[in-house]
Amino acid sequence: MTSPLSICLVQSAAHQHLADNGLHAFAADVRRVTRAHPGARLLAYPELHLCGHRPDEEPATVMTAAAEPLDGPRGARLADLARETGVWLVPGSVYERGADGLIYNTAPVYSPEGERVAAYRKIFPWRPYEATASGTEFVVFDMDGYGRVGLSICYDAWFPEVTRHLAWQGADLVLNLVRTPTVDRTQELVLARANAIVNQVAVASVNAAQPDGIGRSLVVDPEGRVRAEAESAADQIVTDVLDLGEARRVRTLGTAGLTRVWDPFTAGQAPLELPLYQGRIDAERWRRALPDDQRPQVGRGIRSVRHRLS
Repeated sequence: MTSPLSICLVQSAAHQHLADNGLHAFAADVRRVTRAHPGARLLAYPELHLCGHRPDEEPATVMTAAAEPLDGPRGARLADLARETGVWLVPGSVYERGADGLIYNTAPVYSPEGERVAAYRKIFPWRPYEATASGTEFVVFDMDGYGRVGLSICYDAWFPEVTRHLAWQGADLVLNLVRTPTVDRTQELVLARANAIVNQVAVASVNAAQPDGIGRSLVVDPEGRVRAEAESAADQIVTDVLDLGEARRVRTLGTAGLTRVWDPFTAGQAPLELPLYQGRIDAERWRRALPDDQRPQVGRGIRSVRHRLS
């Protein structure tokens, strides 16, 4: 049994927080949102909300200047802010300077206790325009009493492997952080619904407001229905209350009570070769990833929900 989860997708422009007092301004905004929505348990901001560049700035210069380790001063202040406001805080993604010296586009997650419980490095930067290093691991985290949430960043949504792996890891909700100022936001809205449908998982896509993005943030249920949507590019907050257990119900009973995409294989069926990946789908492994309670076991080579990035 899961509790209803009240979420706020904060469709806002990053440029408001890029000055020297950026974190102060961001903290003030988080306090504003939590005062206006006292029941909210999860707040999510767009991609690079604290680290984006203005139109007249060189992205690589901004990236280098803004990058710091996740456990640096910025991370400590964000953790304190989550503890102060008592919410699960996803402050958008940030430029992370990894222990390997590379810079990643990384989405951290902070619990109401002020603990960083997850951090996801964008696997598919928007080449050739983005210069960050690529992440290599799929990340989900548990919200005790609510369900399991997977993370993706913007362009990741265009690659079906990402949402499929998050759903296989047991995500009830995939949170996609976006900074799209281009016309292909129209296609991203279709992808949000398609990813929800084919993986039977809720999807929440939060885009930046103008001028950093063209908005149109939305929440989609595990059967592909749009539950809430921002219809413009203006600053606004998209709110919803989700039962994350709905994803498990849909996987068990089927989309529209019919289609069960996690149960397509018969006993003894031969594995399906996947020449694109030089691998294959093994029916037995597929089924083992979805036990009776619809809580997939984390697969070998995929980061545990409790394991932190360095």
